Amino acid sequence: MKTMVVSEFKAKCIGVLKLVEETGESLVITRRGRPVAEIEPIAKAGGRNLGSQRGYMKINGDIVRGEFADEWSMCGGDR
Repeated sequence: MKTMVVSEFKAKCIGVLKLVEETGESLVITRRGRPVAEIEPIAKAGGRNLGSQRGYMKINGDIVRGEFADEWSMCGGDR
């Protein structure tokens, strides 16, 4: 990961942001040798993500009309 001092970042801000966007590489901004910020590109939205988690979960039973009455209690009324 590249680093840049804050004074250089201030002078070249727009160009640095374009570079991060184009290369996809993060950049750490330092002040007096200590990291103070990290500039990183935002992931570009790909196509549709519908079905991207297929196979990672398993649904057991009816998730719309579940029978959870025995597992839930209402506050108020009879306790």
